[in-house]
Amino acid sequence: MTAPAPGGADRIAAARERLRRALGGDPRRIALRGPNWAGDVVMATPGFRALRAGFPEAEITLLLRPGLAPLVAGAPWFDAVVPVQARGAAPAALVREAWRLRARRFDLALSLPDSFSSALLLRLAGARHVVGYRRGGRSALLHQAVSLPAGVGRRVLLARELHVLGLVEAVGAPSLGTALELHVTPEEDAAAREALAARGIGGDEPYAALAPGASFGPSKLWPAESFARVGDALAAAGARVALVGSPDEAPLAARVAGAMRAPAADLTAGATLGRLKALLRRARLLVCNDAGARHVAVAFGVPCVVLFGPTALEKTNLNLERVTALWEDVACRPCYRRVCPIDHRCMTRLAPARVEAAALALLRPGSAP
Repeated sequence: MTAPAPGGADRIAAARERLRRALGGDPRRIALRGPNWAGDVVMATPGFRALRAGFPEAEITLLLRPGLAPLVAGAPWFDAVVPVQARGAAPAALVREAWRLRARRFDLALSLPDSFSSALLLRLAGARHVVGYRRGGRSALLHQAVSLPAGVGRRVLLARELHVLGLVEAVGAPSLGTALELHVTPEEDAAAREALAARGIGGDEPYAALAPGASFGPSKLWPAESFARVGDALAAAGARVALVGSPDEAPLAARVAGAMRAPAADLTAGATLGRLKALLRRARLLVCNDAGARHVAVAFGVPCVVLFGPTALEKTNLNLERVTALWEDVACRPCYRRVCPIDHRCMTRLAPARVEAAALALLRPGSAP
């Protein structure tokens, strides 16, 4: 699907005026209920940037799952990042959380997830003007229900960057472009240097990164043995190979390393999202599933080979200048199931030779997809 063009200046000005009438002026305290997945947080950064530029004097608070906070460390967009429960929290926990947030007296609150619970949290928190997309039977909870662009379909096949920017524009903050943006703190950079040094890689030595995990579920995982074959091909071409991911993905990384003939630096032990940012910023290239590591690397301009199984490119079809996207055209994809109920053909039929060729092409000086 072709991405819709950003709204014109007149439409943005009208949206800003409607918000001022609703609040009696510009909002002084703004809450953003952030996405629940790491990749979605990264893809929301164009919206974060636009909101801060549109409301430079406001106090902006990001409400985010605790483990995702390092993704926005060092960013200039927020005055506070407050942890909130993941979706699916018990009703009593949601009420307690909302009561705690009431003390912040939000004027404006944007619900980036399309869930009922996210909108309910913001209403119970006492936000004066809650904005979100008209989805999931939650319109009654929203002071301003925003319609999705026509033609996105039941699965909302709309680039995540535009999904967030649509809400931001609906309150009168114009887009400043869709480029992803992340920042690395000195502490995160030092942690990355220490982890690399412990595996015998110098702080400025380029390396090829493999990220075999995906928190979404096993349906997104390309086989570990296939990652190992690509790792060996990269090593044979002269690249240092490093495995990156979360501590939960350490067993998977160990399987990849164990299946490789060449040595690989396993950097998953003790990993944090902050350290992952710094590690990927230093990488020469990344081979990964369609998961959060991909978007982190893209934010730093690192070339990527991304392997798609049950998901569709239409939800992440921006910022592809340095991305090689590979998939197999099987009839059952995209299914968006977390566990494949049949034979996982969307991933097992993706031949390692295709991935090797794409990854080796990125090793050439001056190469780009």
